[in-house]
Amino acid sequence: MAELNVQIGGRSFTVACQDGEEHFLQTAAAMLDREAQPLVAQMGRITEAKMLLMAGLLLADRTASVEDQCRQLQARVAELEARPEVRVEVPVIPPQVHETLADIAARAEALAAAMDEKRG
Repeated sequence: MAELNVQIGGRSFTVACQDGEEHFLQTAAAMLDREAQPLVAQMGRITEAKMLLMAGLLLADRTASVEDQCRQLQARVAELEARPEVRVEVPVIPPQVHETLADIAARAEALAAAMDEKRG
């Protein structure tokens, strides 16, 4: 079992954790310290217990807010997933249609030219 010294609110604490989980403990301690630092700055000298309690409550409040947002997003995802799938079919024009239209255009141009000759 590993032991780490962590700083929270300007105070040092020795905490034990499982081997290999030191990074997680340091990350958690840093989060708690970010909440504790403003408390210590605002309130001055406060007991360790009060500082840790208040910092923990601030983290719990933030966590509750994130959990609410997560529930809302999960509900939205479920709603979107429950919608029927919309299929959009794009008709494919067979290549013969292009050739036929080109033939028709060429005939129309030939007829127009022939009519111009008869008029002119």
